[in-house]
Amino acid sequence: MIIKALVEDTTISPELSSEHGLSLYIEANDKKILFDMGAGSLFLENAEKMGVRIQDVEVAIISHGHYDHGGGLKTFLEINKKACVYVHKSAFDSYFSIARGEAPVNAGIDPSLKPHERVRLTDGNLLIDSGLELFSDVTGREYFSSCNDSLYMDHNGSIAKDDFRHEQNLLIREDGETALIAGCAHNGIVNIMKRVYNMNGSYPDAVISGFHLMRSSTKKSEAPEVIEGIAKFLKSTESRYYTGHCTGPEAYRHLKEVLGDRIQYLATGTVIEI
Repeated sequence: MIIKALVEDTTISPELSSEHGLSLYIEANDKKILFDMGAGSLFLENAEKMGVRIQDVEVAIISHGHYDHGGGLKTFLEINKKACVYVHKSAFDSYFSIARGEAPVNAGIDPSLKPHERVRLTDGNLLIDSGLELFSDVTGREYFSSCNDSLYMDHNGSIAKDDFRHEQNLLIREDGETALIAGCAHNGIVNIMKRVYNMNGSYPDAVISGFHLMRSSTKKSEAPEVIEGIAKFLKSTESRYYTGHCTGPEAYRHLKEVLGDRIQYLATGTVIEI
C-alpha cells in the first residue's frame, strides 16, 4: 500500500505548492484511489510533479462536504473520465464557517455537481471493492473538538451547528494490514477509532487523517487537556499515525510528546508505504 500526499497545508519541497486542504493518492489492492481533492486544482498540479496520473484513478472519494476536501471535484471530473466519485448523500448540502461576530462564509462544495453521472451518493457502510470499505454514522462524542464550534449547516432553512453526518471514512485491508483513511475526523478520531474496533474487532495498523484540533480562522489550538486525552487513547491502540492539515502544529507537538515515533507529520509530498 502506497499513499502520497498531493495536498496539505505545508510542503516538504519548494517544488510542490501547499494550500489549506487535503488530497491523498493511494495504491492498494491493485486499485488507484484518490481520497479528497483539496480546495481547487492544486492536487492535479502536484500530482503531475509527483508522477501521479490523475487520469488513471479508478476510485475517488470525498470525505465530507467542505470545500478544502471537495473543492477540486470539478477539475477531477474534467480530467478523469472513468472513476466513480463516492460522496456522502448529505455532503452537497449547505455548510458554513462563522467566526465570532462575523457573517457566515460558505464552506461547502459545488452542489451543481451532485447530479453528475459518476457521482455515487453513499450512506452508512459501503463495500466499494474487495478490501475497500466506506463507513459513516460515527455517533460517539468523546474528546469532541471545540474547534468544530465555528462550523454550521443549513437545517430546514435555518443555520444550525454542523452535526457532521456528511463525514465518511475509508478502511483499506491489504496483505493482513488495515489502514484507516479519514479527512478531518470532525466526529473525533477517538470515536472513529472505536467505530473501527466495533466493525473489525481490532484497531487499524495505520491511521492517516487530520484530527481537527486547530481553528483554521484563528490558528488557535484545542485545549491541552483534550489533546492529552486523545494522545493517551491513541497510544493505547498501538496503531501508527500520520497526521496534518487541521491537526495544527501545537496539537501535533503534544501528540508527538506522547506517541513518539508512532506519529509522523503528513505534509504535501510525503510518501507512506504500509
